[in-house]
Amino acid sequence: MNDIIFCGLTLPAWITLATVVTMFSLLLFTKLEADIVFVGGMTTLLVTGTLPTKDVLAGFSSPSVVVVGVLFVVVAGMVHTGVLQWIVKHILGTPRSYSGAVTRLMLPVAVLSSVLSNTTVVALFINVVKMWSRKLGIAPSRLLIPLSYASGMGGICTLIGTPPNLIISTFYQEETGVELSIFTPTLAGLFCLAVGIISVIAMQKLLPEHPSAENSFESVSDYTVELLVPADNEHIGSTISECGLGRIKGGKLVEIIRFDREIISPVKDDEFVLGGDRLIYAGNIENILQLRETHRLVNSTSPVYTSETISKGRKLHTAYVNFHSKLIGTRMGDTNYEAENDMVLVAVARQGERIAAGPHEIELQAGDTLLLESSGEKQPDVGRDLQFFDSDIIPRIGIRTLVSTLIMLGMILLSAFKIMPLLSACFLAAMAMLITRCCNIKQAHKSINWEVLLVFAGSVCLGTAIEKTGLATILADGLLNVCGTNPLVVLLCICLLGTFITEFISNAAAGAMFFPIAYNSALTLGVNPLTFCVALMIAVSSSFATPIGSPTHMLVYGPGGYRFSDFMRIGIPMNFIIVLADIFIVTLLFPL
Repeated sequence: MNDIIFCGLTLPAWITLATVVTMFSLLLFTKLEADIVFVGGMTTLLVTGTLPTKDVLAGFSSPSVVVVGVLFVVVAGMVHTGVLQWIVKHILGTPRSYSGAVTRLMLPVAVLSSVLSNTTVVALFINVVKMWSRKLGIAPSRLLIPLSYASGMGGICTLIGTPPNLIISTFYQEETGVELSIFTPTLAGLFCLAVGIISVIAMQKLLPEHPSAENSFESVSDYTVELLVPADNEHIGSTISECGLGRIKGGKLVEIIRFDREIISPVKDDEFVLGGDRLIYAGNIENILQLRETHRLVNSTSPVYTSETISKGRKLHTAYVNFHSKLIGTRMGDTNYEAENDMVLVAVARQGERIAAGPHEIELQAGDTLLLESSGEKQPDVGRDLQFFDSDIIPRIGIRTLVSTLIMLGMILLSAFKIMPLLSACFLAAMAMLITRCCNIKQAHKSINWEVLLVFAGSVCLGTAIEKTGLATILADGLLNVCGTNPLVVLLCICLLGTFITEFISNAAAGAMFFPIAYNSALTLGVNPLTFCVALMIAVSSSFATPIGSPTHMLVYGPGGYRFSDFMRIGIPMNFIIVLADIFIVTLLFPL
């Protein structure tokens, strides 16, 4: 099969190219999950014989992938012992200006993201920033984008801060036999972070000023009505469906509270109406209040459906519709989603404003803020469709807070001073977290994101295929033909392409795809390949222009009430600024 050549490419190279194009198209234009797409790509490379079995499965045993998996446990130990909460409480303070607020926010977030999962850091800071912004009199939308940017720029400062750094360093070690230090990209990353903070402050007028979506949910009584069924009501003994008290124009019956305090939610159509029932409706208040006349109901004299007096065993949750969620484009009223997940949709907000229409009649969009009510304290398990922010984790700050911090510092120092390899140090830290009970086995298992690990393993497989089929050499030669032989021009082209691609796909996949191209380009030009590799680390993690460019952007999209264009307005110039800063500092620290 390797002997068949068409248009300068062997058949395995064509299969690899077709696989890459198909995978990226599926990620961009369909709602298929990234892990499914990457497993499909690995299957194609295996079944067609493009890669042998050991190379296809090598990603699962790759040190970079294993390190990421073990780090999930280490991070879990720090989260459950309250390390992040302690840092947040003692760092933010009360700055006197917007510039001071941005600096006070971005620096600690970047430092934390250099050793922890940036999604974990951002998820923790979102609620803090919303409260902090209210205290400072600054719209949350002017701080949440900088929060997300800081987490990405902090991650590039160490090898363990972001997955592509680990993947690129592993590929580099396989090619050269040289193991990179955990702090190899630190100075370059810190310079880019400083440039990023200054750029955000300088371009602050490009940041939107939207009201927070949660402000629409501060008073539950603003969009719910509670009506009482009097003892002589003619509908007593009928079902909800028979008497037409269920779904009404512009609203829905979300809960029944019996006279004996029994709570029925969600309410089924065959539920009977009893005297003394308190009916909780959500939606258009005017339409709901018409029921008082048509069905001889009365106002409840003691409303219970408020955020301050939620009954025991029932909880309100705020969630955001994820990109690629199957709920996008659907109306909750047309699905069985609520019944399947034992919850009720109470209200919907979009771009910071609550939608006045009945929540079950609204066609949902990515980034919509949903107010949901469930029968238990825990968040409904809805998979990847929604992102919840009211965390079930209630850490207790104490001696284990210090212990978990020391464990993390010990892991970093053991690797930095080459006392043991990074992988060994991570395993030792994870075991120490479990032994000292900074987290238990259940918490550790739950913390591991298997989807992320599948994507990373697939990225390694993809990079290997690009390298071993000769596609990397051909693409590198093509790049040199277009860009010439000036190393700076070639490096600029690679970084710009890497930054553009990572706006639409996983940064780990972008790093794995561009490493062989960057490495072969450096060899062909006769320059230092480490220069190209470190610059690529920063470039593929510099996605600022689209909300789908990073998981952290998707986390802040709903809470900030953002539009897609809000990211583009400030993100496009940020992309170019960071790429130029990247090339400047990397070529200075790692001469060509």
